[in-house]
Amino acid sequence: QVQLVESGGGLVQAGDSLRLSCAASGRLFSTYVVAMAWFRQAPGKERELVSSIRWNGRSTYYSDSVKGRFAISRDPPRNTVYLQMNSLKPEDTAVYYCAAQFTGRYEYDHWGQGTQVTVSS
Repeated sequence: QVQLVESGGGLVQAGDSLRLSCAASGRLFSTYVVAMAWFRQAPGKERELVSSIRWNGRSTYYSDSVKGRFAISRDPPRNTVYLQMNSLKPEDTAVYYCAAQFTGRYEYDHWGQGTQVTVSS
């Protein structure tokens, strides 16, 4: 059983930075994980993909709204993925979720519980 646990959210002011972490547990995680991603969902809005990274580190993706401000990285020995968020804006306020995609699956189907990020103006 794979579990994902996010941390690092909080209340910050516009222009500040935060680093989110997502630690994965489960003995099969490192064997079968293909990619990890960060999604976010703001009140009244649909969940959106913010960033993703192949677990082999060969490619990353950023949504246009965060490109140049956010950076995703992973630490395979720790089974952890990070999201460094710089120059935060009030519109970045949302619950941020990490998710995992595994071998043979075409979507992210393992999710963390989410961590709240609130950016005040």
